[in-house]
Amino acid sequence: MQVKPLLDSIQRHCRQETETAVFAGAVSAAMASHLNRPDMAKERHINIALEGNLGAGKTAFARYFIQALGYAGKVKSPTYSLCEPYSINTGNAPFTVFHFDLYRMHSPLEWQEAGLMEHFGEPGLCLVEWPEKAEGTLPPMDLRIVMTAGPAGADTERNIEAIAISPLGLQLLADLSANLP
Repeated sequence: MQVKPLLDSIQRHCRQETETAVFAGAVSAAMASHLNRPDMAKERHINIALEGNLGAGKTAFARYFIQALGYAGKVKSPTYSLCEPYSINTGNAPFTVFHFDLYRMHSPLEWQEAGLMEHFGEPGLCLVEWPEKAEGTLPPMDLRIVMTAGPAGADTERNIEAIAISPLGLQLLADLSANLP
């Protein structure tokens, strides 16, 4: 019997916004699948870093991701509030997606003083844009989503790479590869 090795990264080139939405939906399906597994009742938390230059599409990806999880309301950018929570009910138990945007932070100390670390211990998912702004103070991430904008004039074109950075991240990428169209 041949065992298929676990993937440590998955890359996609998205030419249009709809392709980004489809990939974000596949990522969210992998997360929801994990968070709803009965054997994961005690380990129901995932940390995801969203990285990329200004304008690479991180907030758009987050919006599609959260909506694909089943959130029907408006998904706002947390640039000024630092964190926007979204209650999700996809199956076994409800959970919350905490969407952070640390772009306006000037030092990791600001992150610590904001008092938002408690969300990393709650059931659900923390999605962090600009994690490097809180370098050394965030809990370990499970997955990195790295986005690179396409060439000038191609506003909707981007490269997206999902990279596992924990054993849980490897499981999530295996689930993701099963959900990709």
